[in-house]
Amino acid sequence: MNGWKRTGRGDRLRFVSGFSGEEARVLHGLFTEVRTMLSGRASEQPEDELAALTGIRTGPTSRPTDRVLARLLPDFTSEDQDLAQGLRSLHEPSLIEAKDAAAALVIQTLPEAGGRVELNTEEADTWLAALNDVRLALGTALDVSEEMPDQLPDDDPRAPHLGIYHWLTFVQDSLVRVRMRSL
Repeated sequence: MNGWKRTGRGDRLRFVSGFSGEEARVLHGLFTEVRTMLSGRASEQPEDELAALTGIRTGPTSRPTDRVLARLLPDFTSEDQDLAQGLRSLHEPSLIEAKDAAAALVIQTLPEAGGRVELNTEEADTWLAALNDVRLALGTALDVSEEMPDQLPDDDPRAPHLGIYHWLTFVQDSLVRVRMRSL
């Protein structure tokens, strides 16, 4: 992947890049893992007879216990615990749905064996949101912080994954830059 490029104008504006087979497999794996985590959380939604009658879906009131999932689905407020639980219950199902749809779009638009990716503006924005989620998940799993060096010692089990994190940062940054030039 050499970065994203912009082609066309107006309704024909496209964001184009190419991914090797290995890069595509890595992305497919990461986005599939995020979808699996979100699906697991969605399955924790409580049975709610009122929701069935009103059509208003509700989700769990408690924060996910998995720290990666908790990073993807943060509290809506920290001011009031009851309010935070209520907001989570009302909004988490649609948040999970949106994050899952974004990950699904990346998987759908990325050739499994690698190759050219061409996105319209809406798809580019969705890719950005999905890349952000994958970076948040991987960064949380790796304990990435500002104090962490760019490279870890070879014997650190996080070292190869940190390289993937940095590559995801490049993919996202490249798309952000070309997308901003289109505004």
